[in-house]
Amino acid sequence: MTPYEVIDPQDLYDMIDHFYYLVEKDNRINHLFPGDFAETSRKQKQFLTQFLGGPALYTEEHGHPMLRQRHLPFRITDKERDAWLENMHEAITSSQLNKDIQEYLYERLKLTANHMVNA
Repeated sequence: MTPYEVIDPQDLYDMIDHFYYLVEKDNRINHLFPGDFAETSRKQKQFLTQFLGGPALYTEEHGHPMLRQRHLPFRITDKERDAWLENMHEAITSSQLNKDIQEYLYERLKLTANHMVNA
């Protein structure tokens, strides 16, 4: 079974909404998220659904994620990565997701966040 098959998608979506609520208030990184946080949250829901083994919602609408390439226009240092991870950790650990899924998701996203550092 994939992680997506064992979670309640609404719990995942609530976690993502909470994450962007935190990010919007975080002056260390909120400038990296241009435009509408609701739209950014919607795309993250699509991506994480796919990332966790659910339907390929992100790819169907936007093409291959190409995460590093999509993030290249933004200067991302260790400082921004750490702020992103701090907010994500808070959102994940305060979510209704099962503890094993929380740990799995955070560990996978740490790898992704490290890959996004480009400065």
